[in-house]
Amino acid sequence: MQQQKGKHPSESRVEMVEVVLPNDTNPLGTILGGKVMHLIDMAGVIAAHRHSRSVAVTVAMDQVQFLSPVKVGELIILQAQVTAAFHTSMEVEVKVFSENLLSGVRRPTSSAFLTFVAIDEKGQLRQVPPLIPQTREEKRKLEEARRRRQIRLRKKGKSRVNLTGRKERT
Repeated sequence: MQQQKGKHPSESRVEMVEVVLPNDTNPLGTILGGKVMHLIDMAGVIAAHRHSRSVAVTVAMDQVQFLSPVKVGELIILQAQVTAAFHTSMEVEVKVFSENLLSGVRRPTSSAFLTFVAIDEKGQLRQVPPLIPQTREEKRKLEEARRRRQIRLRKKGKSRVNLTGRKERT
């Protein structure tokens, strides 16, 4: 297989913005946690698509903590970017903010790291381009992503479920 040209993290950058409407909220007027998780997944997969230029599917989401609520009428802003690319998988960091439309005050509300794999037309795993970090921050995030990956792999054990649902040895 031919070596793919590397890509910079900025090439995968995504920013999504939505107004929080009443149908997205709980009885307290704050956005539903499941809706936030859905938006995190959507922003993450777009970043993975941009990096791999292929179909990508979610295989893991690290813990999500809700730091502060997003209220009805506020903006929810999601920023996503690939932090690491391995053979067929990519780690994406997604940061979530709320913004008050009247004051412009922006608050961090949650963040998560997601893992995606690239898939070809036949549903098989596909190699992804390497990530070429440029800044000190991007290099630090890549090293941290490698450590998180090792932890995830240790937790997962030596067997995994492939995309057809059958267990296979790694």
